[in-house]
Amino acid sequence: MSASPILITGGAQRLGRHCAERLAEDGHPVIISYRREREALAALRERGIVTLEADFSTEAGILDFIARLKSETSSLRAIVHNASDWAPDSAGDQAGATFERLFRIHMQAPYLVNLHCRELLDACGEPQRDIVHITDYVVQKGSRKHAAYAATKAGLESLTLSFAAMYAPSIQVNGIAPALIMLNEGDDEAYIERARAKSAMGMVPGPGVFYQSLRYLLDNRYVTGITLPLDGGRHLR
Repeated sequence: MSASPILITGGAQRLGRHCAERLAEDGHPVIISYRREREALAALRERGIVTLEADFSTEAGILDFIARLKSETSSLRAIVHNASDWAPDSAGDQAGATFERLFRIHMQAPYLVNLHCRELLDACGEPQRDIVHITDYVVQKGSRKHAAYAATKAGLESLTLSFAAMYAPSIQVNGIAPALIMLNEGDDEAYIERARAKSAMGMVPGPGVFYQSLRYLLDNRYVTGITLPLDGGRHLR
């Protein structure tokens, strides 16, 4: 019997891509969703990773993705909700549209995928099945410029508790709340120093620590309903 795949939404770049590649290296079948075609997808496909286009900004797009996912696989070992949009707050007439888009990506998509794909998790032959929500450190402090982002990520943390209670004991549901893990191309030294100074650890650790956190949740049979902080001790500053 072949192993059930792990689904990572938003898996074409940065943390999602790193985890998809590491999981594939560790022998897990992997399915990712992606928002738009990009060069990195060719390398992922060469590794045998299945790629499914998805538009999580509308309910119709979410439901279409779920239908195509079910056509692709009859079971899942885990679902990692990594799809995200770091959009700043909009002014005027665009404010509502921005909030609605972030709500759909960060809350409605995980909510509907979790509900509609429970049967795929139940069909997995392994003793452990997982759902992992990727939230954000900013939930703990709010944001002056990304209030909609922070609020919808906070909603995702609440969904972690609700689905953990709903799906226990057969499916474990947890979250990871990272702060800055990776730099972007073009970040200058002044920005990097400010970023390092925000945490007690004084570093930008790179994606490996994120994968370690994900593996901890995927490998531990006695953890559910928690959000694992991954912030280098920012609360100590």
